[in-house]
Amino acid sequence: MAVPFRRTGKTRKRKRRTHYKLKKPTLVIDKSTGDYILPHKVSPFTGEYKGKQVKQLSEDNE
Repeated sequence: MAVPFRRTGKTRKRKRRTHYKLKKPTLVIDKSTGDYILPHKVSPFTGEYKGKQVKQLSEDNE
């Protein structure tokens, strides 16, 4: 098994780990309800996408 010749320093290790971070999701405002939703997705509240009804919602969910 290979063993490093020199020890990895704190600065070098921390520079490498700067990219290990969480990304916050992009949210847009739904025009019909005013709620925040993910972009390019069908609205879970109204079943609309780009102003057109694409999903039938059951009466139980309302």
